[in-house]
Amino acid sequence: MSTSTDTPSLTRTALVTGASRGIGQAIAKRLAADGFAVVVNYAGNAADADATVAAIAAAGGKAVAAKADISRAEDVATLFATAREAFGRIDVVVNSAGVMPVAPIAQAGLADFDRVIATNLRGTFLVLAQAAKELGDGGRIVALSTSVIAKNFPGYGPYIASKAGVEGLVHVLANELRGRNITVNAVAPGPVATELFFNGKTAQQVEQIAAQSPLQRIGTPDEIAATVSFLAGPDGAWVNSQVLRVNGGFA
Repeated sequence: MSTSTDTPSLTRTALVTGASRGIGQAIAKRLAADGFAVVVNYAGNAADADATVAAIAAAGGKAVAAKADISRAEDVATLFATAREAFGRIDVVVNSAGVMPVAPIAQAGLADFDRVIATNLRGTFLVLAQAAKELGDGGRIVALSTSVIAKNFPGYGPYIASKAGVEGLVHVLANELRGRNITVNAVAPGPVATELFFNGKTAQQVEQIAAQSPLQRIGTPDEIAATVSFLAGPDGAWVNSQVLRVNGGFA
């Protein structure tokens, strides 16, 4: 664990999984700018996580980097313990970690299916379960889904299946937390300019995808982070069990 602060604090704390790059990194930086101390979770790239912590610290915020594979129950439990050790509390949990292999619905795609279900669906289940156990009054839980659910593109079967499951978990958990004043929502981005999105696509393919939106462009990680900020902040208190499709009209 690396840190930009060495002492626990009573500052409101956000735990963001998959926060070393892409959308997760943008969310971590935005919540830090909003005044949260942030736990920057990463699975393997310590350098990017440390750079995210350093950027938050340079802007006057507080953050720690914490390694955890969210598909492993013991890692998730340790991740939450690290957050409490660093900052003394957890107020917001954002599950942004995910993988997006392109694979057919065929025997040849089974390994990719198992991998995406382990991270995107099992990982979400474990993170949401731990968040439900640890968050108190006024807590906020946000899971990342996807707007590609509505598109049914060939090769996206495993990914879409995993994210459809995520949305189901969000709705159920919101009901299971009845009476505890904890909101549970999902944010479903459309195409966003991240390494995960650009991987394997030609410039022509990116242009074709951008043209599908009425706004005729790809979204930015900061635009997704702004929506998460809304859900985590005071103006999002009455939003619960919802899937916010932040996609420029993509779907």
